[in-house]
Amino acid sequence: MFGYSMVQMVRANAHKLDWPLRENVLQLYKPFKWTPCFLHQFFETKLRNRKKMSVIIEFEEGCHETGYQATGDILQNEKRCTLKHRFHKINCCSAEVTPSALHALLSQCNDIRKVYLNREVKALLDTATEASHAKEVIRNNQALTGKGVTVAIVDTGIYEHPDLEGRIKGFADFVNQKTDPYDDNGHGTHCAGDVASSGASSSGQYRGPAPKANLIGVKVLNKQGSGTLAAIIEGVEWCIQYNEDNPDEPIRIISMSLGGEALRYDNELDDPLVKAVEEAWNAGIVVCVAAGNSGPDPQTISSPGVSEKVITVGALDDNDTVSREDDIVASFSSRGPTVYGKEKPDILAPGVNIVSLRSPRSYIDKLQKSSRVGTQYFTMSGTSMATPICAGIAALILEHNPELTPDEVKELLKNGADKWSDNDPNIYGAGAVNAENSVPGE
Repeated sequence: MFGYSMVQMVRANAHKLDWPLRENVLQLYKPFKWTPCFLHQFFETKLRNRKKMSVIIEFEEGCHETGYQATGDILQNEKRCTLKHRFHKINCCSAEVTPSALHALLSQCNDIRKVYLNREVKALLDTATEASHAKEVIRNNQALTGKGVTVAIVDTGIYEHPDLEGRIKGFADFVNQKTDPYDDNGHGTHCAGDVASSGASSSGQYRGPAPKANLIGVKVLNKQGSGTLAAIIEGVEWCIQYNEDNPDEPIRIISMSLGGEALRYDNELDDPLVKAVEEAWNAGIVVCVAAGNSGPDPQTISSPGVSEKVITVGALDDNDTVSREDDIVASFSSRGPTVYGKEKPDILAPGVNIVSLRSPRSYIDKLQKSSRVGTQYFTMSGTSMATPICAGIAALILEHNPELTPDEVKELLKNGADKWSDNDPNIYGAGAVNAENSVPGE
């Protein structure tokens, strides 16, 4: 087998191919076990020239322009290959390539630093506002509501629910390229409500921590709740560009209740998803991401939650009470340390049996009819729910002081958290989010 050309390509360029892509190429040989030897070369040639793989190509620092141009020139001469999207912020592009084209790129373009499989990323699913002490935070004799703060929900979309009326300020669709807000899965709508539901359809009962915050829906996950690295990176880059185009009404917070398995690269910044969210953070956007639902084992924090910069949110079970005495960490909530040995999560927020907004006739709505609460609401559990609740509390902090940087918001959230007596940072992070303690006093 080691004489096969695609195997030789993988071995010669192992340092430039991420592990999932190497495996993907090598798995192409699996059917050869049941194929007569004299046909192997014939089938290998067909695979080399016909099998398409979706990849993300990263260029060496300072070589984006020349690398992108060279990649385009090479792929023009290869059949069945397409240069897709150019990511200006993180020095990458996406493409569809055959193994033959991949070999040509690696052998002819010296500006390529690494090639990643455009792998799947999923939505992280498995009484919250009061338990987070966010129902009525008063500063300067005024209740904070998130008014004037814009939060981007990078997820499955947003349904125009009555509890969000007049506050969906924008929508971008990187799955079906539609222009009007919609949510064919339901997950993104629930997350939007976890941030900013007004509770209008429930007399205020199911209200989010920031009931007057503005929202922007960024659809990067499909009807089944899954997407690709490329779509998610494109969504994050769109948020950064949005702020450059709208400096007077920028996105202040990104909430991402999604993730994929964290691969052990040499450095966390070798992960393109981590690179994207940190670029948003560096651009002044607070980024809240889900820790993952792979607990209780250690080293289960998902990507991009492994990023040292962003706010990684785990889930606690508040047992439907306001008291902290019966709070426990949800068994599904992912634990640290990260695969890079760093402490995570940063903080916990309620994530069990959270009632929020329903997107009628969406995929989840049809699949889990028993989770409906009346006609307007839906109950879900997961770090997916904890993350936007934390994002909503971050909106209160920024409403109170719009000048704060992402690092300062993160410190306020962590310093204001309620501690556990056995506060293992790789289980509890800094503790349970507490809005009253996190928003600075008068």
